[in-house]
Amino acid sequence: MIAYGLVALAAVLFALAYADGYGKLAIAPMDQFKVKPLFGGDTVAWYTPTNVTFWLGMSILSIFALMVMGTRGRAVIPSRGQSVAELAYGFVRKMVEDVAGKDALPYFPFIFTAFLFILSANFLGLIPASFTPTSHFAVTVVLALTVFISVTVLGFVKSGAGFLGLFWVSSAPLALRPILAVIELISYFVRPVSHSVRLAGAMMAGHAVLKVFAGFAGAMGLASVAPILGVVAIYGLEVLVSAIQAYVFTILTCVYLKDALHPHH
Repeated sequence: MIAYGLVALAAVLFALAYADGYGKLAIAPMDQFKVKPLFGGDTVAWYTPTNVTFWLGMSILSIFALMVMGTRGRAVIPSRGQSVAELAYGFVRKMVEDVAGKDALPYFPFIFTAFLFILSANFLGLIPASFTPTSHFAVTVVLALTVFISVTVLGFVKSGAGFLGLFWVSSAPLALRPILAVIELISYFVRPVSHSVRLAGAMMAGHAVLKVFAGFAGAMGLASVAPILGVVAIYGLEVLVSAIQAYVFTILTCVYLKDALHPHH
């Protein structure tokens, strides 16, 4: 009940933060995704600190606070912060071992870091008037390409030319194997596209819907109970989606890593 109350309070704050005022319906759901200079102005250069820079930094600081500051005591009876850190560590480690095998554990730090970064960025984006870095393809594409390039290079390093066996379906009839190889090759190179679009699309869509309902709440005055209830419901769903998208990105990374380590399976 306390958790749901906090979700409801955050949703109402979200509605107030993005409402346009009583009697005024001027919904612009995509404005929240604009990249803006952090210290004012209109020009954004490659070196300009922006709202994206700020919230990316906040994501890193939140991970540091949880994993370093939260576990610094290393108590036998863990604190709440240490419990959350240990739970996240055990959850992702088991995922890597179950999906990619024990020989994938040396790459666990990279996967765990990606999981924590996406999870923290998604959750911080739910703070009213904040910014969600993972709603931008510039962020998710970099993450997806990092995974794609890393597992591809790893596949060739581990197996050499044998890594190409990933595209050769030896169990299929011989006449179909070249066709299936082309299909598998195309499917392989589409991976970073689907990997990045899934995450950015889910975060962008949910926040856009929240902004629409918040706009209605601001325009309807005393009759805004219905859209505010809608914001509460969608906000609760977005909390779930934020966690699920981090999980999906991570488990797909484990699947791709398994292909790199065991191309013939």
